[in-house]
Amino acid sequence: MSTQESRILAIIGQGYVGLPLAMAAVDAGWMVIGIDNLEAKVSQINSGKSPVEDISDIQLQAALASGAYSASADFSSIAKASVITICVPTPVDEKRLPDLSLLQSAATAIAPFVSNETLVVSESTSYPGTLRDIIIPIIDSLKPKNSVKVYFASAPERVNPGDPVWNQRNTPRLVGAIDTASQNRALAFYKSICDVAVLVSSPEVAEAAKLLENTFRLVNIALVNEFSQICSASGINVHEVIDAATSKPYGFMPFRPGVGVGGHCIPVDPLYLTWWARQSGEKVELIESADSVNRQMPRYVARRALNMIDTSITNPRVLILGVSYKPGVGDVRETPASELRDFLISQGAIVGWHDPLVSVWENSKPVDLSWDCDVAILTVNQVGINIEQIIGRGIQILDCTNSIKNFAGVKSL
Repeated sequence: MSTQESRILAIIGQGYVGLPLAMAAVDAGWMVIGIDNLEAKVSQINSGKSPVEDISDIQLQAALASGAYSASADFSSIAKASVITICVPTPVDEKRLPDLSLLQSAATAIAPFVSNETLVVSESTSYPGTLRDIIIPIIDSLKPKNSVKVYFASAPERVNPGDPVWNQRNTPRLVGAIDTASQNRALAFYKSICDVAVLVSSPEVAEAAKLLENTFRLVNIALVNEFSQICSASGINVHEVIDAATSKPYGFMPFRPGVGVGGHCIPVDPLYLTWWARQSGEKVELIESADSVNRQMPRYVARRALNMIDTSITNPRVLILGVSYKPGVGDVRETPASELRDFLISQGAIVGWHDPLVSVWENSKPVDLSWDCDVAILTVNQVGINIEQIIGRGIQILDCTNSIKNFAGVKSL
């Protein structure tokens, strides 16, 4: 029997992308094998404990109990899958260049077990040409000899951790395939788990569109971060200005200033785009400038907070409230709080941090809200932070979230 006749899905990577995809596929009637090379994560998942906030323990336990889902570190189990999706991280290296080592490792690991007529989809974000030039050659060179036909497509993930509205089902998905047969299979798969699957002409278009989506956000966040500094210097409330501009029903979309950008997408994806552009000799000055503005934002925030402290205090104590990159999640990847903390320390500050969703951050432990400090910086309006306790102690607060209204001693970014 052709594997294409089965509804068995193997997902490589069981993190913020792979696990929600697995649960969506289970809901759509697929049998799902979740592959992850971290044995500890596999054990955690199979015990019914979800490693990501978007999937509850109850939802995971129901999928496990039904027999429709299981996690494994054994790549050989994907041989029975009719669809394999690759959902591994694509970070940047220490030189801020694309690092596809995890993606290449995933392709290498699955290749010997790809059955004939299997569809392989890359959901990992990368520059245009990654599927065709990297993933396909690896799999074609290592696949079993009897796997004469393997189908390939790119459908870059669109996951927004902590979003209560948009999810795997109602978020439209882009699908770009290498040929008509691959296209038909990829569309059939995504239409089974998503309300809308949007066909594009090639994998390269899908890959480029994902980079554009997050580069758009990077540039607009940089614009409003820079604009907020101008407003602050002139004594104007930037949020009132943004609210006023938002009254225009066309041609404007509100973005809000903050400590910087974090997470796996906005700080990273535009760097894949700039690298790709440079390979063709193209200049990307606007994107690189936007990246620079956002990377400097934590230092600006640190200076604003230190300026709120009496200059006679030589080693001020600063409490960072929220170290994840966004509210509602404990994800600290690329969090701007790291640069904020490091710069504060370089200026002689003693820094503590508190985040109800983060138990350990860069080998440090959180402090209690009763920790003695001269100023607090609310970097993320994190679930569970008792901001009233800080206000009640009379601690000055630099609010980078525009969430504290009408309290003395609180300054908005």
